[in-house]
Amino acid sequence: MTFGTVDELLEAARDGLTRLAPQQAADAVSAGDLIVDIRPEWQRREVGEVPGSLIIERNHLEWRVHPSSDSRLPQADTPRRWIILCAEGYSSSLAAHALRSLGLDAADVEGGMLAWRAAGLPIVAGPTPVQHVVAG
Repeated sequence: MTFGTVDELLEAARDGLTRLAPQQAADAVSAGDLIVDIRPEWQRREVGEVPGSLIIERNHLEWRVHPSSDSRLPQADTPRRWIILCAEGYSSSLAAHALRSLGLDAADVEGGMLAWRAAGLPIVAGPTPVQHVVAG
């Protein structure tokens, strides 16, 4: 399948994808879901990070969760839903779609970290090393 525009690609990725408002995502994490920050180090350093989030930069995501990957993280074996967070809620939709194609339960945060911050939800200074959980 080919797409004429990036908007069509994004629309296809979001088809059937659960998208959570920032407060809904925070509530879901409090109930046991896993929030995964896919932003690059410079964005996490500049804007901050969500306490308790797992850091997996976007370009490593599939290698850290694929069932046959030698680089698979222990968290990939969890039955919890993965809630993906990016800067503005675009690449997180594509990443969540990719995770769903690997059999994981995945959603993303509408508006990304910008919306999370605007909602007044907790943020701590970053950057946390990749493949680690943000303290706080």
